[in-house]
Formats: sequence, structure tokens, C-alpha cells
Amino acid sequence: MPVKIPDALPAAQILAEENIFVIPEDRALHQDIRPLRIAILNLMPAKVVTETQLLRLIGNTPLQIEAVLLCTATYKPKRFVEHLQTFYRTFDTVRHERFDGLIITGAPLEHMDFEEVHYWEELKEILDWAKTHVFSTFLICWAAQVGLYHYYGVPKYQLAKKTFGVFPHRVLNRFSMLVRGFDDVFYVPHSVNSGIRYEDVEACSDLEILCDSPEAGIYLVASKNGRRVFVMGHSEYDADTLGAEYWRDVNKGVPVEIPKNYYEEDDPDKEPQVSWRGHGHLLFSNWLNFVYQETPYDLGQVFVSS
Repeated sequence: MPVKIPDALPAAQILAEENIFVIPEDRALHQDIRPLRIAILNLMPAKVVTETQLLRLIGNTPLQIEAVLLCTATYKPKRFVEHLQTFYRTFDTVRHERFDGLIITGAPLEHMDFEEVHYWEELKEILDWAKTHVFSTFLICWAAQVGLYHYYGVPKYQLAKKTFGVFPHRVLNRFSMLVRGFDDVFYVPHSVNSGIRYEDVEACSDLEILCDSPEAGIYLVASKNGRRVFVMGHSEYDADTLGAEYWRDVNKGVPVEIPKNYYEEDDPDKEPQVSWRGHGHLLFSNWLNFVYQETPYDLGQVFVSS
């Protein structure tokens, strides 16, 4: 939440330069409050697990959130059919509505070209719709690669080796409001077989790389106006998510390495060591605070996104 301080307080300018959320007295007196409308397009197979992870993070702020769960219409999973029918809506039912934010999850589809994905045309339509119906779009892992490709033509590349584990990261621009409060070194889980390259992102003048990892590569990218946020890792993961993936592959006889920096002493028979939970909450909190500060009170206003 923003800090309300006197307009003439000397600290006001300093805090503003540091992107601390400060609200002038005059604005506070005339401010209208309403819940933030956040849509979540859940593309992960384990619907309940993923929705719980994300709702936990967006619910950990003083802000009131109205969450709307979305699923694709062109691809209907065989699992969770009743759950989807009860709690989810399709894009067709919300295309005339407007949202403060849209979160699009990853999906285990890195081995496929984007155009080969069954719901590719619908996903493109949703991304185009978001330009004028969503104030800020937050894309995770595979969805971040999709967004960078669709909006900016940034390609993805298959990795020679899967990036699997929990990796240290660094902040490249500490003045971005999205990284406010981040430690000098913070940790993020990754589980991905494809990635993007620095030169492709740096060639787009509208994009800025905010955080990266010496081992895992680019982590956090945003458009200059904050309307699009691309997150390459999985700060939303539970303590046992990487472990469940590891043991799934082991039991299937699929070659898989022990996830790095995850188990105590790298021993899969020991408990995972959670080192990313604080960062995950802070990342989502920063994004929600940005949305709260910048979204027009009247969602009927037309958003114009570059």
C-alpha cells in the first residue's frame, strides 16, 4: 500500500526517486477505492495446484483482489473437467470485460514451436485483447516466452541441457518499482528446456532486462511502461514442486538430474530447502502495487498499450 505523507515533506522527492509508493495528501482525500480485478489464465496441467500457488501470492497484500480464473476453449483437458466447469470461465465470456491485471501461467510445451500448440490462435487473440482490456499483463515461464515472441518477435531456443533447480539471481536496475526491496542476491526455481537470448531482448527498445542469473540466464523483463512483465522462472512454486517433478521422471525412467541447490546436501532423500518464498511474495506484491497505483479507477476507460 502507498504511504500517505504531507506534500511538502522533504522525504517525498527522495522516496519518489526510489520508486517508493507515496501518495500526496490531496490525492488521498479524493481517492476512490475498489477491488483490483485480476484474471488468471491457467495453462498448467495441475490446475488446482497452480491456482492455489498464485492465489496465495496475490492474496498476501492488504489490497482487495477479485480473481477470475480462465481456461482455454479450444483445448479442453481431460482432467479437472468438473472443476473447470464450476470455477473457470473461457475467454469468450470475458472478452467484453476489462481487468487491472492478467496473469498467464507457464505450460509444459517448450519442445513445440508456438504455432504447433493446439490453442495458439486463441492465445494470440487473448494477448491482442489484453492490449486494450488489461492494464498490466504478467506472464510466467513458457507464457513469458510466448509474450516476448508475439509482441516483440523474440524467439525461443532449445537448451542443450534443462535448467532445473534453484538458482541465485541479481538485480540489474534497482530503480525499477518491480524489484523494490529485492536482496542483492535472491533465489528462484527454474524448470525449463528452452530459453531466450540477451541480444534478442536488448534489440527491442521497449524492453528492459531487470534481473538475471549467471547460471539460469534472463529472469525478469518488463516493458518500459510496466504494462507487460515477463518472468522466466517460477517464484510461485511450492516447497515440493521441483521434487515432485524430479521423482515423477525418476519413476518413469526418464533421465533427470537432481535439481540444483534444492535438496539439503543435494540428497533427494532429504527435505528441500526453500530459499525463494520471500522473493516470490515480494515480486507479486510489487506488481500488484504498481497496478493499484497506475490503473484508472474507471475500468471502462480504454487502455492504450504500446
